[in-house]
Order: sequence, then C-alpha cells, then structure tokens
Amino acid sequence: MKRMKGMKRIFVGLSAILVMSSALTACGGKSNTDSSSSNSSQAPSTNTAAEPAKSDSKVTINLWSFTDEIPNMTKKYKETHPDANVEFKTTIVATTDGAYQPALDQALAGGGKDAPDIYAAEAAFVLKYTQGDASSYAANYADLGLDDQMVKDAGIAQYSVDIGSLDGNLKGLGYQATGGSFIYRRSIAKDVFGTDDPATIKTEVGPGWDKFYEAAAKLKAKGYGIVSGDGDIWHAIENSSDKGWIVDGKLHIDPKREEFLDLSKKLKDNGYHNDTQDWQEGWFADMSGTGVKPVFGFFGPAWLINYTLSDNAKDTNGDWAVTEPPTGFFWGGTWLLANKDVVKDEAKKQAVADFIKWVTLDTSETGLQYYWANGTMKDGEQGAKDSVASSVVMDKSNGELPLVGGQNIFDIFVPANANASGKNLTQYDETINKLWRDQVREYTAGNKDRDKAIETFKQQVKDQLDIDSE
Repeated sequence: MKRMKGMKRIFVGLSAILVMSSALTACGGKSNTDSSSSNSSQAPSTNTAAEPAKSDSKVTINLWSFTDEIPNMTKKYKETHPDANVEFKTTIVATTDGAYQPALDQALAGGGKDAPDIYAAEAAFVLKYTQGDASSYAANYADLGLDDQMVKDAGIAQYSVDIGSLDGNLKGLGYQATGGSFIYRRSIAKDVFGTDDPATIKTEVGPGWDKFYEAAAKLKAKGYGIVSGDGDIWHAIENSSDKGWIVDGKLHIDPKREEFLDLSKKLKDNGYHNDTQDWQEGWFADMSGTGVKPVFGFFGPAWLINYTLSDNAKDTNGDWAVTEPPTGFFWGGTWLLANKDVVKDEAKKQAVADFIKWVTLDTSETGLQYYWANGTMKDGEQGAKDSVASSVVMDKSNGELPLVGGQNIFDIFVPANANASGKNLTQYDETINKLWRDQVREYTAGNKDRDKAIETFKQQVKDQLDIDSE
C-alpha cells in the first residue's frame, strides 16, 4: 500500500470533524461500558476523575476512549494510589457512526498540551494505531520503562502482544484477553450427546469444521440448531485464518475466509441454525431459548458471557457451559497506547507509565487485572469475572460463574488466549469484514451465485478503500 493512499485515508473526514472539534471539551451523554460494542452517545464528553490540581506540580493526563470503561478505571487507580500526584482529564467519543477515529486522529495530529497522552483502540481498528497509518504517534512501551521481561512475567497472551507491536517494539497492550470458546447449553448436550462435560463436548464439536457439522446433524435430528446464525462461526473463521485481508498492499481472500461462503451456506441449506444476525433481536432470543428452535451454542470470549449472554439468558441462566472451540480464535479487546511526546516530560512519562503498567502488567492483588478477573472493582459488590490479559492473574483468580453452572471459566480461557493468533489483522478489517459478510448473506440467500458475491466484494473494497485485488 502506497504511503500516499494511507495518509489519504487517515485524514478522511477531518474537515467534517472540524465542526465537532469545538465540542470536544463539552460534556456529553453517558457511554456504555459493554466491552463488546460501543453504543454510547455520539457527543464527546470530558471529565476529571480526580480533584482539581492544587499546584502546578500535579500531572494532568489527557485520556481518550470510546466508552467510559477505561475512564472509570482511573477512579480505582486513585483509590489504590493515594499518593499519585495526577489528574485525569478524560475525553469520550463513541465509535457510533465512526466518530472516534477521526476525532482522535485530529487530536493526535494537532499535538500540544491538549493532545491525548493515553488513548484506547479496539480490535476492529487497533492496527491503524499500533502498526498502520497512525502508528507513528505511539510511544514504545520500552521508552516508558515497560520492558519485555514485564510482559513475560505477567504471562500476557502472545496474540495481544503481536497486535500491539511494530517491528518488535511494543506500543499497546490490553487488560482483557478475548480468546474464544464454544458456549453451549448443558440440557441440550445431555439430550443429544448424553453428557454436558466440557471435556467430552469439545470432542463432539471439534477439532475442525467437519466434526462441528457432524455435531450439527446430530442436533438437528433432535430438533436443535447448533448455532443461532452464521455470524456465530464467522469470528472463529476470521481470526483463525493464516493471512489477513491485505497482503503486499492488495486485497487477499484467505482460503479459510473464502470457505465461510460454503460453511455459511451449509448452515442455511441444512437448517442447522435459526438464520439470525448477531446483535439483533433473533440472536438475543436464542440466548434465552425463545427462538424458532432451541440453539445449542455460541462462539465467543468471556465478555460475551458476562455482558451479553448474562443479560439475555433469562430462563437459560445456569444451563450453560464453556469448552474449547473447533479452532482457536479471539474476538474483540481494547489496547492502551501512549503518545510518544509524553517521554519529553519526565514527570508525565512516569505518571503515564505507572497507570498503563497498573492496567496492563500489574499482577498483584491491587492491580486492575486482579480486580477485573475477580469482579471486585467496586467494594462490596460482585461484578463480572472477565478473562484478563495476564494468565498469571487468572491462575490465582476465581472464575466460577453461576451462569455456566459454577464452572471456572478461566480453565478454558487461559488456553484459549494462548491458542489465538494476532497475525491476521489489518487496519481496514472493520470496513472489509462488513462488506464480506454482507456478500456472504447475499450468496446464502440465493440472491447471487458464489463467483458474483466474490466479484461484488472485491469491487466494493476497491470503491471504498482504493485497494486492488490480487
């Protein structure tokens, strides 16, 4: 990809954002802390998590995010670091309608005292900021004093490190780990396979898609769908492919991703699912067991259990279990990056490094990840127990959840995180994935033949991103 094309894309929409820029210091609506989606208000919002500075020596950190999840962490940080002479000025811009990236790009390019010191990027577009067009703004973690040995000692999942690195230099890490699992109904497992034991069910649904479809046929014979819709298998396919969408500057359709056309059609033609679309009403209905036919399972990370299934399970609560999927994958996540300019000010560099370390690398019982894994972010309140970046933290944490019948989900997610690959992403995945999935649906619905769906997809990528096909 020519640099000129890349620079053209990074500044697309900046003229429109100029209209927004005057509002960046105004208070906006609340945002959603759901890790899986960003449904927060489109209006940017700013606030301070600490009391106003009492002297010029207090360090102000400008923190940018697309939900209030990380800004809320600053409150716990202040609580556990009472001597930290720091003030957080947070700016939240929702990803709704693509508002976050253009606003962040302008703020990074503008520089100065109001530029982001720490900023967040989610899986859908993180490579733009760690390896792509905007990577030059990010500091190397090593320059903040956060070295590779710390990463190793914390047992950080390699896929997360790979995504956050450019030419061996780490630029971003997350607090979650989003390795994928297969989440299934215990009662259906007993009816069809005679047991709900995760060790047995993983051999029924995998490894590999041939085993998965054998299980689908067995489930169909008893009136069940194996999944809700084709989106349930897409993330496992997408993030287990050998290569990403862009290879040597051109659109590349990995054979495993191309096979999604056939696997999706097989689901539909055989009635192995309820033909729903993820994040729509029918998909949620299948979680509660009120869909067209009962559905056996869903593919997803711990956040799908904690923040989506938990809200929709209703009468199926406690009837779920977690096992290894037919293929390793990850889905989602948020990475923290620091502006390279923070290293010019020793006090700011130290303050930024200390917060990022507490969020991403601290394995102690007062580190963010321990609170996150054990659901103890709020004193006296049991919160969600989430899979975190550090396997060291999960090994000493309690991952038992009533939703999955008291199973310790970390027994599944520690290896799931290790089995995920971070080498098949590109900075254009958010756009290209949507185009691809739309054309797959056109094909499975019978509106286009296979070749036409692929041809349309390639043309749309060319039209929207100016990227030619191989």
